[in-house]
Amino acid sequence: MFRLVSALERAGHSCILYLKNDHGLSLAHHERTIRSWWPWVDAEVRDLAGGIDDAHAVFATSWDTAYPVLASPARGVRFYLVQDFEPGFYPAGTEALMAEATYRFGFHGITAGSWLAQRLRRDYGMSADSFEFGSDAVYALDRAVPPADRTGICAYARPDHPRRAYELVSLTLETLAERHPELDIHVFGRPVGRVPFSVTDHGLCTPEELNRLYNRCIAGLVLSATNVSLVPHEMLAAGCTPVVNDSEQNREVLDNEEVAYAPATPFELAAAISRLIERPLVERTARARAGAASVRETSWEDAGASVERVVRDVVVAASAPQSAVPGLREAQVAAAP
Repeated sequence: MFRLVSALERAGHSCILYLKNDHGLSLAHHERTIRSWWPWVDAEVRDLAGGIDDAHAVFATSWDTAYPVLASPARGVRFYLVQDFEPGFYPAGTEALMAEATYRFGFHGITAGSWLAQRLRRDYGMSADSFEFGSDAVYALDRAVPPADRTGICAYARPDHPRRAYELVSLTLETLAERHPELDIHVFGRPVGRVPFSVTDHGLCTPEELNRLYNRCIAGLVLSATNVSLVPHEMLAAGCTPVVNDSEQNREVLDNEEVAYAPATPFELAAAISRLIERPLVERTARARAGAASVRETSWEDAGASVERVVRDVVVAASAPQSAVPGLREAQVAAAP
């Protein structure tokens, strides 16, 4: 989200961030966090409780922010940054139904990867465009690291996010450790606590720390029950082959021959990792370089430029007389009186 805000600002747009304050912390606290972690974002920060001003474009960025964006009297075309299929975050019930309902609000979707855009158009009749994931420059193959020093494997561990299937990650690593007790196993993302195998727990890492970790690993395990995360792209850039659960969304969004796919069972995922680490050193080195080359041309600048073009086109179309824009959705016209 902040990458795209920054891209809009670089293109000359003024941006305002409205924070939905669910936890009672001060606006100043949140603003300090934003300025600290995303210093390249210049957007003004406001409390959503004060209302939304008129704008050319008004974005919802998660299902629970879609409701105040829908209810606001502010003028502006409604957009929806959809980074994942959020109804899938919850058991069948109120939250899942309310999240799903937002896809029928008439907003124009801008999605992370093409799988989400296709699903929104197909299942909800929602107008939607997508952007392709970029790769941060910090993630890169470190040629100063001898190929023989790339000996470990790493896993993205998020016990706090059910969609990242941590229990399956843990079972896979346990199975792998039984097959290869000599293997250096690393986990990152969030601290995982005690596990029944030897592991180095890195917890939350900076991008620089992650890049160093990826450059020490032959393969990395990244599971996604909904939309794929950014982690496989980061691993590839550093020459670490990602092992991903085989699913429609992961193949669609990643679209990369250097990714290793396996069915979502601990035995088959562990077997896929074993095949990677058991290859001869020459082959492993070649695949690390091929993986890095496969994402070299992707950038967040391209993704941001794509989003800016969509926003500009939709806003211009919505401001034109309806008769002059064949096929224009009524919801877009109504959102920009």
